[in-house]
Amino acid sequence: MTRRLYENDSYITEFTATVLSCTAAEILEETNAGGAEATCDDAKAAVDSAEAADNGDAAYYWVALDQTAFFPEGGGQNPDTGRLDEHPVVDVQIKGDTVWHKTTLLAEPGQIVAGCIDWEKRFSNMQQHSGEHIFSGLVHRHFGYNNVGFHLGSSVVTMDFSGPLTATDIDRIEWEVNDAIIKNVPITVAYPDKEALATMEYRSKIDIEGQVRLVTVEGYDVCACCAPHVARTGEIGGLKVVDSQKYKGGTRVSILCGFRMLRDYRQKQALVTEISRSLSAPVEKVDAAVRRQLDENARLRQVIYEMQEQMILEDIEAIEPGRENVWFFKEEMDAAAMRRTMNRALEKVSGCCGVFCGSDDDGYKYIIGSKSRDARELAGVLKSAVGARGGGSAQMIQGFAGVSRDKLETVLPE
Repeated sequence: MTRRLYENDSYITEFTATVLSCTAAEILEETNAGGAEATCDDAKAAVDSAEAADNGDAAYYWVALDQTAFFPEGGGQNPDTGRLDEHPVVDVQIKGDTVWHKTTLLAEPGQIVAGCIDWEKRFSNMQQHSGEHIFSGLVHRHFGYNNVGFHLGSSVVTMDFSGPLTATDIDRIEWEVNDAIIKNVPITVAYPDKEALATMEYRSKIDIEGQVRLVTVEGYDVCACCAPHVARTGEIGGLKVVDSQKYKGGTRVSILCGFRMLRDYRQKQALVTEISRSLSAPVEKVDAAVRRQLDENARLRQVIYEMQEQMILEDIEAIEPGRENVWFFKEEMDAAAMRRTMNRALEKVSGCCGVFCGSDDDGYKYIIGSKSRDARELAGVLKSAVGARGGGSAQMIQGFAGVSRDKLETVLPE
């Protein structure tokens, strides 16, 4: 059994512990990390086998300790990382009452080891998780929806709520969360007994057997949770909703808190500033400048397509009478223009017409039509000869070939 230090003190970064067990990573993973029968002797045997194979890869072991400050993966949150005796801890899992640490340290039962948490990652997770509690608590208070899905990974935090939220609803909750952060109210942990728990209102995604750990954000939320949290809401630093969408009849909301929010803002501000400079527009008018540029690009593309189509018509007019097959290679055309070109050219040839659009570096998308044979046969030829992808009907095929023009012209039927 492992005593979990983080449950009562989220700010512990260093600790000492006694090794309970150690086993080779592959042995424990094969037994679903519950391998009570796996021993340190198994680990040594696995090491000898790995050295004999001379694979050059670092060997990993699962180490169980009598106490730990490492938070294991669970409840939608990724695990802590850090070190045991200067050996990296890359994963932490809990099975039953035992916390297992995946590390390069080959430890002996009874050995005393020193643990050190990657504090930057831990504190970031604490900021995100505490912010999520306030957000979910306010959604439940105002709309009655439950948080039915939660994921705290290395990038954004996602929350799945059981009902629809409008953009106005989400803006309102976001503002109230940040108001709670500014007020810097306490976040506390309690372990009420069954009698006290029966009289309390709190959020929980699952039915919990045994002792319930309640995390309370004073005035905003009470939720059953086993994860580390900040001590006061001011440490969250701020919360920003970065995305929302309809999801399984409810709403999925993505948020960032604290330093993650700041890094995201810096990145987006740098992008907006660069766009502003490129378009010679003030930052506050970038959206209008981008729309104007997109409209102008669309107009120019249409001009280009019309000019290309005129040139194609001239090429079609130049087709010699009695020509069986004809192939056109162009740098850029839309699909509709390619089809029109093919259909017009088929009026002047007796066999096949193909339009290939692209370059030798990027490959060619194509449309091929035929009067005299099943075009699907041509698709088979192109697939076997140059690895082309695509298909179609007896009258027309379309697809893509990632080869040069010279290679295509060597296999196109004459």
